[in-house]
Amino acid sequence: MKNFKKVLSLTAAVALAASALLPVTAFADDTFKIGMIGPLTGGAAIYGSAVANAAKIAVDEVNEAGGIAGFTVEYNPQDDEHDAEKSVNAYNTLKDWGMQLLLGTVTSAPCIAVEAEAASDNMFLLTPSGTAVDCITAGDNAFRVCFSDPAQGTEAARYIGEHGLAETVGVLYDSSDVYSSGIYATFRAEAEGQPFEIVAETSFTADSKTDFSAQLQTLKDSGCQLVFIPFYYNEATIVLKQAHDMGFEAAWFGVDGMDGILSVEGFDTSLAENLMLLTPFSATAEDELTQNFVAKYVELYGDIPNQFAADAYDGIYIMKQAAEQAGVTPDMDPSEICDAMKTAMTEITFTGITGEITWTAEGEPTKDPIAVIIKDGVYEFM
Repeated sequence: MKNFKKVLSLTAAVALAASALLPVTAFADDTFKIGMIGPLTGGAAIYGSAVANAAKIAVDEVNEAGGIAGFTVEYNPQDDEHDAEKSVNAYNTLKDWGMQLLLGTVTSAPCIAVEAEAASDNMFLLTPSGTAVDCITAGDNAFRVCFSDPAQGTEAARYIGEHGLAETVGVLYDSSDVYSSGIYATFRAEAEGQPFEIVAETSFTADSKTDFSAQLQTLKDSGCQLVFIPFYYNEATIVLKQAHDMGFEAAWFGVDGMDGILSVEGFDTSLAENLMLLTPFSATAEDELTQNFVAKYVELYGDIPNQFAADAYDGIYIMKQAAEQAGVTPDMDPSEICDAMKTAMTEITFTGITGEITWTAEGEPTKDPIAVIIKDGVYEFM
């Protein structure tokens, strides 16, 4: 009998140890778990770090003010290095942790991959900055804070035309990148109805983005007054330097991926003087909400927050408003929360540091586009 009891005790201990390795399916009754995925390291880290940092500020503020409907928020950022496969791995890590809401991913290609998984799980996803159309099309669980690529192209063409910024326009875009080529396509379509003419269209690929001399010469020879450049800040620093060196003077108009150009190490920011871009945020805005956020960000991280940070900061508060509208509680599983959040997102009107936003059932935001220009090394609203 003693040996039987020993065996039974050992069996129970093994079973208990094994159960500790199984995924946890019950959710805490006092804490919402929000995950975040983005490039915290690597070439796109300026975006992911900004999102992670700003979201942390917002979560801390929410908790200090009583949480979401009185419940504490726990926040877990994960690095995907701007890689789709690593982003899916990060998503699975967060699922094992017990994530109930996802802020992310930050960049488009990883977001498309993760949204496919999140749609299958019916996990609520709010991307602050994933601009590709397919970032939120896999299911009805996903929403975004930023404009989509098509919307950016359309709004940029309208802004240039309606404000009379140029009569002749050239274009330089990355034909190998879904972000850049998607914006270019809708820019070109909208330009047909605007009072300017596209006189030169040039492109590059991921394999040829260090020497832009041929494209810049074509643009210079076209006599264009303004060049539309829908790509990221890394390439923009090279383009602006090479244009300056060859004496090519034109106005430059970019998109939200160019936000961050003033923080690139070793870049002469005077080369970005008068660069214009569409962005929902300026750190120099004088409203109290923006200035409080900027002051906290600078104090904690020693840098001026960019548009990605602003979208993420608002993203946490959007989740809070929608969750409280939906009446969700932390003891609900992610799918139950998602079902309630889908409806709530189409009912709320959110006002934050990136403006006033409403959402369609397809997850697209409705808001006014904002343009800024770089003057004396800072962004100013146009």
